[in-house]
Amino acid sequence: MRTKKLQAVKPAAHIVEKTLLNPYNPIIVNLIGAGGTGSQFLTALARMNHALIALNHPGLMVRVFDDDRVEEANLGRQLFSMAELGLHKAVALVNRINLFFGTNWKAIPERYDANMLKEEPELAMAELTISCVDTASARFEIADLLSIIYNSKRHTYHHPLYWMDFGNSKETGQVILSTIADIQQPASKKFAVVSRLPLVTEEFKELLESSEKADNTPSCSLAEALTRQDLFINSALANLGASLLWQMFREGMLFNRGFFLNLKDFRAQPIMVTPAECNEVKLPKPKNSKRQTKKVA
Repeated sequence: MRTKKLQAVKPAAHIVEKTLLNPYNPIIVNLIGAGGTGSQFLTALARMNHALIALNHPGLMVRVFDDDRVEEANLGRQLFSMAELGLHKAVALVNRINLFFGTNWKAIPERYDANMLKEEPELAMAELTISCVDTASARFEIADLLSIIYNSKRHTYHHPLYWMDFGNSKETGQVILSTIADIQQPASKKFAVVSRLPLVTEEFKELLESSEKADNTPSCSLAEALTRQDLFINSALANLGASLLWQMFREGMLFNRGFFLNLKDFRAQPIMVTPAECNEVKLPKPKNSKRQTKKVA
């Protein structure tokens, strides 16, 4: 009797779009949100840009979008000083980065939305969009805008390719990397290549909608802010998210497309790249709770 030969299961992987790996010009990055996570992540992007240039990559050209101004409650948890009170967050951060690293990045002290892009459509053109926003409605708007831009401008240089979204509650958070559309994958005998990484607004739609019931009013002091978000949750997310992005550039292949982080228990759970039919992700359950509530940053 013949026995069937077992076939080895190929590990799922996403091959990064070659435009990011071997570009002729710097990669355009739109960073939306310059608060707790955005201010930390911008510094990580500057370090990454410096390293990429040292490795003969053209580097990054970053635009920071945020219409908010620096308030006293922001000091300590976000990367701002007393001298920057009253300044637009985007302007304060980008000026500091440009002086320190010698870059020529741009600050856009406006809300990233359809009205702004209608007046300046060229600002929508970026291979990589990074969102560090604090409401689900902002995420849904970003998702809609990126899809519209891709469908109308996908043959244009610097059209949207990837979206990395940061979100957190007090002591937990997550980073999700998505593709705006299918990324053409090379044939592979070793890996089960995955062309599409689902949008966070598709994969976690119901949880995002339910999170809108949370209180998002601004904090009046640092002490009040710390009751909502731990002092180091933003920097921890920013560093782990930067490692994921760095892996994209250095290795050109991803086996994980994000992660969940629990800073209280010092646990990180990766979100693996999976074929389209297996993209259901189980959220990590908090201890002593029967229900998982996913909040946004």
